[in-house]
Amino acid sequence: MKLDPAFLLHKPQPGSSAHQARPYLQLAGISKRFGQQTVLDALDLTVHKGEFVCLLGPSGCGKTTLLRQIAGLDLPDAGTIQVDARDITLLPPAKRDYGIVFQSYALFPNLNVADNIAYGLRGRREDKHRRVSELLALINLDGIADKFPAQLSGGQQQRVALARALATSPGLLLLDEPLSALDARVREHLRREIRALQQKLGITTIMVTHDQEEALTMADRVVVMNGGRIEQSGSPFDVYREPASRFVASFVGQGNWLPAITRDSSSVQLGEHVLPLSPPHGLETGQTATLFVRPEDIMLHPQWPATPDAVLAEIHKLELLGPVYRISLHVPAWGAVNLQADLTHAQLTQLDVSPQHRVPVSLNLARCRVFSGKDAA
Repeated sequence: MKLDPAFLLHKPQPGSSAHQARPYLQLAGISKRFGQQTVLDALDLTVHKGEFVCLLGPSGCGKTTLLRQIAGLDLPDAGTIQVDARDITLLPPAKRDYGIVFQSYALFPNLNVADNIAYGLRGRREDKHRRVSELLALINLDGIADKFPAQLSGGQQQRVALARALATSPGLLLLDEPLSALDARVREHLRREIRALQQKLGITTIMVTHDQEEALTMADRVVVMNGGRIEQSGSPFDVYREPASRFVASFVGQGNWLPAITRDSSSVQLGEHVLPLSPPHGLETGQTATLFVRPEDIMLHPQWPATPDAVLAEIHKLELLGPVYRISLHVPAWGAVNLQADLTHAQLTQLDVSPQHRVPVSLNLARCRVFSGKDAA
C-alpha cells in the first residue's frame, strides 16, 4: 500500500496536550494464553487522558485480544488494568466506563436509530430524546431517528454505532476495526470525522486496526504489536521515520532492503561504496548488515550530483500510483540490487526519463536505517 508521507513532514513537538495529560489507562504485565498459545506476553501500556492510540499489527498479533481485556470481555491470566487510578482488572463490562464500536456495527435490526442510540441510557423519556437529538446532530445525521439499520448505508450505520457508544458520555472509547467493512472513499471520509469528533470531545480513545494509513493519519500515538508484544510505541512520525525494528520497518509503509557489510562503528559498505552510517550496537566489523531506505528517500538526479554515494541506476519500469510514480531500478554498484523509488509528477517531468534509461541516484542518508544481518529476510 502506498502511504503519502506528506503528513509526516513536520515532526510533532514534545509537550503536546496528549503528552502533558495524566495517565488514564494503565496496563501492567498483561498476559493471556489460549491453550498452548501465548497471545499477550506480559504487556505494559499507558494511555493518557484525551489521547488517541491505535493498536496496529497483523492478524493474530494480539491487538483485538488486548482490546477485549480492556473491555472486560476476556480476563487476563496475569497483570492489572487501571482506569483513572481505579483497578478494573476483574470488573464485568457493565461496571467499566467505556463505549465500544465493533467492525460489524452490532446495531439491533428491530430497533430504529433513536432506540439504538438510546439503548444504554437511563432516566426520563424526555431526557433520552434530548440526548439522542444531540448525538444525531453531533454525527451529522439529523432526520433519520425513525429509520431502521437496514435502511441506512454502511457509513451511516457506523456513525449510529459511534453515537450509541458515546451516548452515556463514557470516559473511554474503544474502536475495534471500525472502518474495515467500508469502501475506500467512505472509509477515508469517516476516519476524518471520527478523528475530528474525538478531538472535539477530548475522549480517550483506543482503536484496533491493521491498516497502516488509518493508524498514521488518525492517532496521536501508534502502538505496533507483533506476537503478543509491543514492538514500538510512538508518534506516527517516529514509527514511520524511525522504526525500532525490522518488523516495524517492513510492516509500516514500503521499504527497500539492501545487503551491506559493517566497516567500523560509523560506516557500512554497500556494494562498491562506503557510507557514513552507524551499524547497530554490538555488530562487529565485517559482519552482515541490512540497509533500510524508504522509496521516497532514493533520489534520482537530472545531472551527476556532488555527493560521494551517487551511482548509475538502470530504469526498468515506471508505475503510476496516483500522486506519485514508483520507479523500479537496478543498481549494479550497490551490489546489483533491485529497488523502488517514488517520485512526484513534477520530479519525473524534470528528469525526463523512461524505461531502459540510466540515471544518477543517491540516498538520503539521514533517513537510512541499518539493521543487523540476523534481522534481514
